[in-house]
Amino acid sequence: MLTNFLLPPSFELPIQVNSPVFATPGGGQLLVCSTHDAYKLREHYGCATLQEVQIRISMQEGKRLDIWPSELDAAHMNAHIHGCNDFNTFKELCESLMLERIGVLQVSTREGHCRMQLTGSVDAKTMTARLRPLSERLQVDIAITALKPSPRLSEPGLLLMDMDSTLIRNECIDEIADFMGIKAQVAAITQLSMEGKLDFVASFTERVKLLKGLDAGVLQTVLDERIELTEGAEALIKGLQAHGWKTGLVSGGFTFFTSYFEQRLGLDFSMGNVLEIVDGKLTGGFIGEIVDANSKRTALLGKAKEWNIPMSQTIAIGDGANDLPMIEAAGMGIAFHAKPRVRELAPYALSHGGLDRTLDLL
Repeated sequence: MLTNFLLPPSFELPIQVNSPVFATPGGGQLLVCSTHDAYKLREHYGCATLQEVQIRISMQEGKRLDIWPSELDAAHMNAHIHGCNDFNTFKELCESLMLERIGVLQVSTREGHCRMQLTGSVDAKTMTARLRPLSERLQVDIAITALKPSPRLSEPGLLLMDMDSTLIRNECIDEIADFMGIKAQVAAITQLSMEGKLDFVASFTERVKLLKGLDAGVLQTVLDERIELTEGAEALIKGLQAHGWKTGLVSGGFTFFTSYFEQRLGLDFSMGNVLEIVDGKLTGGFIGEIVDANSKRTALLGKAKEWNIPMSQTIAIGDGANDLPMIEAAGMGIAFHAKPRVRELAPYALSHGGLDRTLDLL
């Protein structure tokens, strides 16, 4: 058995220890204390238990140390914390792990990202779900993955992602509507739809109707002047492609844009809605069936089967309610800078940083 000591900034142990000590965000330290070093500490303070040591330090030095045991024979997991740069945030996370009887074996940090190796009897996805309220309150991303995560970067896999407000920063239909002076009206409908408060098919049909009569050349103008890739999008896609992964877009937006990004990013697949254009004008209609929530899930399942990729090796990323079915079906489903309801229901949520944060989880 090992014992974790979370040492606040500026606190130094009174004796020399041989156990590993790791730097934490905010200048603290985490000691993974061996049985021998724990005995030396009890002896130094004249205490029978580590709990008494904790009380003695608090009374004599006015320092609060969190001390809790670690079961080495329990399952090992990795914790990824994005946006954690201060000690108090890290301390609250450790206190939650302590309540769950989860031990910390290693800590490594870089700007904006802290990775911990954990040991405990709670499985990774359950632990991620239990920490979700803490994640929301502290405004950091917390994801717990198995020591050998599923999916794994070292094996071929499949990434399918949403386009609007995921691959790109924009909602294409809102930007198109701006050229008719109705962006606010359309954007309000888009927002309600993405939050799951309006039926997607009905809201899509209504928004497209409002575009009737617009010159089709506006689509190219929007692409050239308005659309921006999300931070980390290219890094994520290139990183996965370099490891033999298939990548694709499944969007409730328009093929004019999905086809462009398929070619630009070297994607293997894209799917979107086809706007009807007659005599160079948008008719207010579309061709074929609408790409909705079920379509996205079906595409994920179908492409995984077509390319002989196990579902455990799939990733789905999106931000809206219409992305949830594919997010829930994937080996790793991620709500990216998503609406509150989507963050709540998705297995993983990334609300800080770029899309390339996904690579940290693999």
